Amino acid sequence: MGRYVIRRLLQMIPVFVGATLLIFLMVNVMGDPIAGLCGDRECDPATAAQLRREFGLDKPVWQQYLTYMGNVFTGDFGTAFNGQEVTELMASAFPVTIRLTIVAILFEIVIGITLGVVTGLRRGRPVDTGVLLTTLVVISVPTFVTGLLLQLLLGVEWGWISPSVSSDAPFDELIVPGLVLASVSLAYVTRLTRTSIAENARGDYVRTAVAKGLPRHRVIRKHLLRNSLIPVVTFIGTDIGALMGGAIVTERIFNIHGVGYQLYQGILRQNTQTVVGFVTVLVLVFLLANLLVDLLYAVLDPRIRYA
Repeated sequence: MGRYVIRRLLQMIPVFVGATLLIFLMVNVMGDPIAGLCGDRECDPATAAQLRREFGLDKPVWQQYLTYMGNVFTGDFGTAFNGQEVTELMASAFPVTIRLTIVAILFEIVIGITLGVVTGLRRGRPVDTGVLLTTLVVISVPTFVTGLLLQLLLGVEWGWISPSVSSDAPFDELIVPGLVLASVSLAYVTRLTRTSIAENARGDYVRTAVAKGLPRHRVIRKHLLRNSLIPVVTFIGTDIGALMGGAIVTERIFNIHGVGYQLYQGILRQNTQTVVGFVTVLVLVFLLANLLVDLLYAVLDPRIRYA
């Protein structure tokens, strides 16, 4: 196991470098950030040249990237164009988005897997048909429509929740935003669990366990569920990074100042340091989540061994 973890960590290095290089190049060719600092009017040439020297934008792109990566390994993600350190923005944004992601993942695990197991064991029955139709509707409706609808009904019309989240963003205020963020993924988890349960329920090892006289709950929990959760765990693991980076719509609707909000502001203002810094951390989240998923395989299926 230890050798496998070390090998995977070494494999992450070229992936991390390649992903950050691609992002850095894409962000740096999307526009002139100095022009955005001057608003609608054109920057004075002398002022523009001074700003480029100050932020290192007068150097070749490859040199800017090497300088950025060298600073990243020391914990320095640069300075935003408003003079604020990017690490300060991360310190305020990431805890909020992490709490929001935790709420969303809990919805996926508790509701998604439960509905998937119930419908998988009752395939073809009315409850199965009803859940399939409901998840299809959830997948078809855009997230911003779901978010605005719940905000209007629960916050404005019925007054059950606050229409917007406070700056502290405690867990109790993130329940509805977390449900909105997890809605599409929750539907996919339900359908994926249902399909996996239904297929494995016809397996020989399940029929053998039943023939031995094992209780139904033990067959489901010890044999059927563990094998069926492998593709579900894969999806949820890769979805962690997607939820953190894809929370722009949800955070805008509920006025949550998290990662999505900062990315939106950075793209809007062409603040390359902010965008590249936040996306760099999200790349690390994706890589670590994939490693965690691979390690969980051995927990779910003891037959899996890592050399």
